[in-house]
Amino acid sequence: MGDLYIGTSGWNYPTGRGTWTGLFYPATAARPKPFDELAYYAERFDTVEVNTTFYGQPRAAIARSWVARTPPGFRFSLKLYRKFTHPEMFRQAALPGVPAGDVPAGVLDELARVTQADLDAFRTGIEPIAAAGRLGMLLAQFPPSFKDAADSRDHLAGLLRAFAGYPMAVELRHRSWSDRLGDTLALLNGFGAAWVQIDEPKFRFSIRQNELPNLPTAYYLRLHGRNAAAWWRHEHAEDRYNYLYAPAEVDEFARTIDAAGRLVKKLYVYLNNHFAAKAPANALMLKHRLRLPTAGDYPPAFVAAYPELASFVPTTPSRVSRTSS
Repeated sequence: MGDLYIGTSGWNYPTGRGTWTGLFYPATAARPKPFDELAYYAERFDTVEVNTTFYGQPRAAIARSWVARTPPGFRFSLKLYRKFTHPEMFRQAALPGVPAGDVPAGVLDELARVTQADLDAFRTGIEPIAAAGRLGMLLAQFPPSFKDAADSRDHLAGLLRAFAGYPMAVELRHRSWSDRLGDTLALLNGFGAAWVQIDEPKFRFSIRQNELPNLPTAYYLRLHGRNAAAWWRHEHAEDRYNYLYAPAEVDEFARTIDAAGRLVKKLYVYLNNHFAAKAPANALMLKHRLRLPTAGDYPPAFVAAYPELASFVPTTPSRVSRTSS
């Protein structure tokens, strides 16, 4: 079995109906001061997929703090900045409330153009993690609108070339990439990039995958949940991820991971069904199914919400970290 890391996509969900406060984390009133969510999380899982690097360029001081607040074996997988993978989203964020028609021609394209300074800023921001040997993989997550076409392949190749030397994982979601399976594998394999296997609701244009690794070096699996009803139509974005994998579904993933682990050196599995701490609940179920130790104890409310954990997760109020956040 290769080295296996199982964790969640993000660790900080303090607000909304799907908050982790009072479930995975102790209720605010029950926490000592100060309380460090990352240190608490890292006592229970050995990896996390970082979302914040998608919304803004990483900063070295923050990355250095993450390393200091987690144990040596802990690994961070980092999403690439959205300017690299979601140019339209980047444009909208850069010019909030400004209709595209009000912007002079070419300005939006120039605004979203990836520069060498952008690439250098990302590398500088993550350097403390990489230098400490704590980097899992860099995740290039593309939107469903990113279709297989000549310009898309050129963009992807350029991005992989720019981050050569880092372990890379690529999430493609449009079916055109799996329809041309051989060409997609040739592109990714040529750069030594892992093709992210994703579990999510499937629609007409959703990518089709067989959950097999494309490299002997790394395997990357993301589990988003299967809430098809709320995937495209929802009141709040978090509603999309309101899904708890049933024990039988967890068993299926365990079998897949066990098979993949016999073929690759490192495996990263991230649960992104984060609504109301369903991701850590399913991650613990998956670790238990794979006969991996489940560290730490948890608030009683967490196990009460997810009774599937009761047989192997202690509910004694946890000794929380007092590391400064």
